[in-house]
Amino acid sequence: MSDPDGYSRDESEAERLDRNFNEQLQELRIAQAGVQILFAFLLTIPFQQRFTTLTDLQRDIYVVTLVSIAISTLVFMTPVAMHRMLFREGLKDFVVRHTDTLIGAGMFFLVVGIIGGVVLVLDVLLSHTTAIWIGGGLTLLAVALWLVLPLSQRRRRRREDPDT
Repeated sequence: MSDPDGYSRDESEAERLDRNFNEQLQELRIAQAGVQILFAFLLTIPFQQRFTTLTDLQRDIYVVTLVSIAISTLVFMTPVAMHRMLFREGLKDFVVRHTDTLIGAGMFFLVVGIIGGVVLVLDVLLSHTTAIWIGGGLTLLAVALWLVLPLSQRRRRRREDPDT
């Protein structure tokens, strides 16, 4: 069986789904660790003495960041819950297809949380303007690395091999 990666594989549909799901789980393990650490950190912030001195804007940034990371955490854990609930139901194709979508959604909320956390800290340490500029720069970097780079490679691959 020819794979979009250009590798020739001799595997059944079930084997392909198992391999794809295992690859997705590896991606999720990496993302979950970072998300959970950031989430735990964000949950402790309100219990710090300086939290009461935050401006309304800083509190708003904190709330958006906290909720984004909470959503990211839930979304990244959904494939495991789906697999557990649908195990042996013959729905691996459903799990694999939806896990792909969930990883994309989780990454979106993760980047919002990362940038929000950095902007919040920089706003407390420096100034609103500096925090916003650096947050904007980080947003551009995330878009470049997480979207533009992979999409450019996909486009290049399709130009080189129009049959894929």
